[in-house]
Amino acid sequence: MSVKPMTLVILLLAIIVSSVGVVYARHQNRMLFVELQALGYERDRMDVEWGQLQLEQSTLTTYGQVEQAARNRLGMINPAPDTLVIVKP
Repeated sequence: MSVKPMTLVILLLAIIVSSVGVVYARHQNRMLFVELQALGYERDRMDVEWGQLQLEQSTLTTYGQVEQAARNRLGMINPAPDTLVIVKP
C-alpha cells in the first residue's frame, strides 16, 4: 500500500492548521478569563462602594440632619403657633 506524497503534504498541512487553531483558541480562552477576573474584581469594588454610599445616604437623611440643614443652609424656622392656619378639605 503506497501513500501518495501529495496526500501526506495535505495531511501535514491539516495537522499544522488544526494545531495553530487549538493554540489560538486556548490563547483567546486565557485572555477572556483574565478579563472576566478583572471585571469580577471591579464588580466587587463597586458593590463595596454602593454599600458605603447607601450607609452615607441613610446617615444624611436622618430627621436631625435634615432639620439642621434646613435651619443652617435655608434659614428655615418653626412657625409660631399663632401663625399656623389649618386648612380642612
